[in-house]
Amino acid sequence: MKVMVAVKRVVDYAVKIRVKPDKSGVETGNVKMSMNPFCEIALEEALRLREAGAAGEVVAVSVGPAQCADTLRTALAMGADRAVHVDSGTVPVLPLSVAKILKALVHVERPGLLILGKQAIDDDCNQTGQMVAGLLRWAQGTFASKVILDKENQTATVEREVDGGIETISLDLPAVITTDLRLNQPRYATLPNIMKAKSKVIKKVTPAELNVEIKPALEIIQVTEPPKRKAGAIVSSVDELIDKLKNEARVI
Repeated sequence: MKVMVAVKRVVDYAVKIRVKPDKSGVETGNVKMSMNPFCEIALEEALRLREAGAAGEVVAVSVGPAQCADTLRTALAMGADRAVHVDSGTVPVLPLSVAKILKALVHVERPGLLILGKQAIDDDCNQTGQMVAGLLRWAQGTFASKVILDKENQTATVEREVDGGIETISLDLPAVITTDLRLNQPRYATLPNIMKAKSKVIKKVTPAELNVEIKPALEIIQVTEPPKRKAGAIVSSVDELIDKLKNEARVI
């Protein structure tokens, strides 16, 4: 069975975000970019399924500008068998457009399982997995904290965290699974594999070749940083605390 994994290029989680001077967006020039952490977890799970004999091939896919090739080379260095880059140029790609592109790629690649991170740390939309499952009319298991594949019965058992504890669901394959933090710990790419990945060919296609039209439905008017927190104050009694909460903070 083939497993397709969607990975996204985002600003590294350790970088302190800065807003552009004209407030048109987040500054990304000369900023370290990395694979989205949830996508790393999705890729790691696909690799573990292959190593366990439940999957035969892992294909990494990324949608975005030319620099996404670097993210795909990281995926290849981690162990992905092949990589596909859907070059969207400079056009902003929103979750629905990504879902339509992934749907088109699924029809080309014919995977038995599509795995995505539950969300990206840049936009925090948490929409793409659900959207592509709806477009494909596939079963979906979101926020997976454990995944078990049954090759004989062509089913997947997914444990997912809910408010009341752990929910276990059974999915008929093909299916879409989105990964949560506690699913696994992604591996590091070794130096030999990083060097090998540099010479591997990444298949490049465009949205037009997949018969998908990208139309940004949202326009960013302004991006502003959250206000800085004011310094705290030490109170001498409970009565003083209640008075400040009531008369200054006005929360009670």
